[in-house]
Amino acid sequence: MGHARKGALTAAVISAVALLAPGASAAPGGGGCQLNGTAKFGTGLGQTSKPFTYSFTGDLTSCQASDPAPATGKVQAGGTYTVAGVAYTLPDATGTGGCSNSTTDGTAVTDWADGTRTIINYHTTGAAAAVGLQGTVQPSLTIQPVDPLGTPITLTTTRYAGATATGALAFEANPPDCL
Repeated sequence: MGHARKGALTAAVISAVALLAPGASAAPGGGGCQLNGTAKFGTGLGQTSKPFTYSFTGDLTSCQASDPAPATGKVQAGGTYTVAGVAYTLPDATGTGGCSNSTTDGTAVTDWADGTRTIINYHTTGAAAAVGLQGTVQPSLTIQPVDPLGTPITLTTTRYAGATATGALAFEANPPDCL
């Protein structure tokens, strides 16, 4: 479901499984969710490898965990993020590659249905539409306001502190987007 825009490519994540597992020092457990979202690339991807940026938004559903946890959430990397009516900018993810393969690094913020939050630094490796994700939950992230006169804010992780994240993602885009 990609739609070409001036200098941008949009790709839908059509299926994904995201798993959170406790760190080595935490008690046994873990969980997983289904992910459905959209990635927006700052520049179109092509057949040759090049640097790029992207943002991502998505819905987490059917979440199950070994501890009582929300069944749904929203996840976002890059773009505008609103806290108490104030707009902030999340850092865009960066990558290198093209339509046939890529690697990326970014920070995603998940807001769970119960009001808790998880911040994940992640790395992806992809071949064509299949992408593997590895990540680590971070204690906090400081973000800048959209208004240059505003004050930065620090978001904190309040669920899954110290956990790791893994996932298998599949993307769908219009073939012309990769030409």
